[in-house]
Amino acid sequence: MAYNFFPMIARMKYINRWGLMRNTQAENIQEHSHMVAVLAHALAVIQNRYYGGQVDPGAVAVAALYHDASEILTGDMPTPIKYDNPDIQNAYKAVESVAEQKLLSMLPEDLRADYDEIITIPDPEVHALVKAADKLSAYLKCVEELKAGNAEFKKAKEQTYAALCQNPIPALKYFMDHFLEGFELTLDELN
Repeated sequence: MAYNFFPMIARMKYINRWGLMRNTQAENIQEHSHMVAVLAHALAVIQNRYYGGQVDPGAVAVAALYHDASEILTGDMPTPIKYDNPDIQNAYKAVESVAEQKLLSMLPEDLRADYDEIITIPDPEVHALVKAADKLSAYLKCVEELKAGNAEFKKAKEQTYAALCQNPIPALKYFMDHFLEGFELTLDELN
């Protein structure tokens, strides 16, 4: 019997983000998930090294790679709509859950348990780090667009930065204090 989980995951590259905004460079959920995985891994390492965390950075990175996988089936719902009111947010979470279960059903039954925690992210610490990295990735997209002269992302950058500043995860604050400035630099300035 053939299973379609991995062919579906490969379709992440066809789902674009930021659908309500003009982009100088399109970003799909596959690219986004890679960056979220890099950032989530870094946050987990920082959390463990400096703040007494006990989370597995590899597990956090893998969860981040799959954190938007349900969007293969649902599409990317823009943040202003998704979080506009509690009814929409709850309805979207229910749709997301159905999509996650549909994806898991595309695996052999004896592999489903191995992917369930990766797709659904039930561990609260892993989930919090992935969500922080997801928001951080959104902020970095805003920075990139503004560097390219796209003022469309000005308000999104401000709102996303404010949300990041409200996040209580100490590793996120550390990352912002020590690494965020570099994303504003040009390649020549980075060298």
